[in-house]
Amino acid sequence: MKATAIAVRTQMDNLTAPATLLRTNQPDGFDCPGCAWPDKEQHSTFQFCENGAKAVTWEATSKRVKPEFLAQNTVTSLLQKSDYELENFGRLTHPLVYDSETDTLRPVEWETAFNRIAEVLQGLQSPDEAEFYTSGRASNEAAYMFQLFAREYGTNNFPDCSNMCHEATSVGLPFSIGIGKGTVSLDDFDETELVISMGHNPGTNHPRMMGTLHELAKKNVPIVVLNPLRERALERFADPQNVIEMATYSSTDIASNYFQVRAGGDAAALKGIIKALLQLEQLKGDVLDKDFIAAHTQGFEALSADIDATDWAEIEKESGLLRQNLEQIAELYAKSKATIVTYGMGITQHNKGTANVRLIADLLLMRGNMGKPGAGICPLRGHSNVQGNRTVGITEKPSAAFLEKIEQVFGFIPPKKHGHDAVKAMQAMVEGTAKVLICLGGNLAVALPDPEKCFPAMKTLDLSVHVGTKLNRSHLLVAKETYILPCLGRTELDLQASGRQSVTVEDSMSMVHASSGKLKPASDMLLSEPAIVAGMAKATLPDSKVPWMELVANYSIVRDLIEKTVPGFDNYNERIATPVDSVCPCLQRSANGLRPQVKPCSRYLRELMRTRWLKVMMCCA
Repeated sequence: MKATAIAVRTQMDNLTAPATLLRTNQPDGFDCPGCAWPDKEQHSTFQFCENGAKAVTWEATSKRVKPEFLAQNTVTSLLQKSDYELENFGRLTHPLVYDSETDTLRPVEWETAFNRIAEVLQGLQSPDEAEFYTSGRASNEAAYMFQLFAREYGTNNFPDCSNMCHEATSVGLPFSIGIGKGTVSLDDFDETELVISMGHNPGTNHPRMMGTLHELAKKNVPIVVLNPLRERALERFADPQNVIEMATYSSTDIASNYFQVRAGGDAAALKGIIKALLQLEQLKGDVLDKDFIAAHTQGFEALSADIDATDWAEIEKESGLLRQNLEQIAELYAKSKATIVTYGMGITQHNKGTANVRLIADLLLMRGNMGKPGAGICPLRGHSNVQGNRTVGITEKPSAAFLEKIEQVFGFIPPKKHGHDAVKAMQAMVEGTAKVLICLGGNLAVALPDPEKCFPAMKTLDLSVHVGTKLNRSHLLVAKETYILPCLGRTELDLQASGRQSVTVEDSMSMVHASSGKLKPASDMLLSEPAIVAGMAKATLPDSKVPWMELVANYSIVRDLIEKTVPGFDNYNERIATPVDSVCPCLQRSANGLRPQVKPCSRYLRELMRTRWLKVMMCCA
């Protein structure tokens, strides 16, 4: 409460802050930019956490970065500031261009910026010399238009912030279960008998999840934690919406069992749990779901052989856990009829990240914990729409089916050759083969590792373009030409020719819902993300097949186009208009053809997993 009050006092007007916070994650409000944890079906008055309040007030701040400030501060001097200081200066108010003679950022007209960006793009020897980066906070509508712009221009170069976080999920899960997304809904936590939490700290990264874990702990549902550090919130938690705990300064124990796995030892720990589970099957029988394994999986024999060949001493050494610890987890798992495994970037950001993800899937498949209530895999995403961006086409490896739909709907032939992810994009900048970088949000240079190479590489570009709300370090690593294009934030009113607009976002559990701000924009000079993308595209592609200005005038048209080209978005506009109904962007999740309601449609494989013709793949990673 104190931290929220400080955030409000230091960033926002005291009169507008309460109403703004109360619109956070509400059916008629805006989606919190803080994280991707889903919203409950039954909404409460306070649908935000401390981190969410900080994120909202940070965006809706009354502080402004005006041209006068930028004229008095050189880019070189601004680079000496911390990342916090740069953003704390406030919201950008004008489109900006870098002036190398004065080493400052100065205002520029929107049309001038769009035309110059177009001129540089048109002058490249190949469209593949341009990189189109996307942040996880961009809306579905903006991201879809962005990929459409780049593909009509001629490239599949789509470095994305998800490349640095859950790429192991996006790569590993499709091999295991056919799709790179989680398989549970929020309702599944009401029916689960065991939660295994691996490699994440919800108290810091997705605090609203703590309310769910708090409820489970109160019901004595076991919560087994595997994490190198002992995180305070995973040990005990005081729910700020629990009057008794607040009044008595009490808390609830969260983890029933806490195992400090060695950093990087998750694969070994998972193999140990699987090995113990196989031994329990040999000893007691009826531990594995043999019918499910036979009917719906492949590769079980190879997995078993690999696990049998792995020595306990090796497992203990690599995992940092004792054999009896892993056997204890296996016994708890064997008793549970419905288990959820949650994991974060402590699992994915490793050279064994893909193996980690696939082993988690294997563990769940061995007892049939896919496609049934209370069970499944739950990757925890970071940014509030990082998953949605990928769903609507932000990928360097588009499917042939998606490209065919693009061609059918828009009448141009999109490129087939795979493009660059974030790592390959930066390698191209370092090598000098990338000439242009256009960023739809984000702070790419800081998000990537190895600043000794990344920072200088940004400065060698012919052109860098950044769409954002505040200054950050990547903006200041200026190229030969740099434009900073300020956009509306989630909390702000977006008025276009057809009236007030909503955008949509997808949460960690594949639910898509509308987001609509009401605050007066930070400046009359701001444009929305879709309008900025359309401005660049229209200037670059004078003979474009896409009616860019029509899309800006009415975002419903963008959603109609998404519906035509991306599976699972049937009746998109109608469904987001109903607060209790959401779109599930996975065709597999509505395979029975019925209109998916909020929770059932997000339970991936509920219908499909139990059909005879579907078999998923186990691995011996």
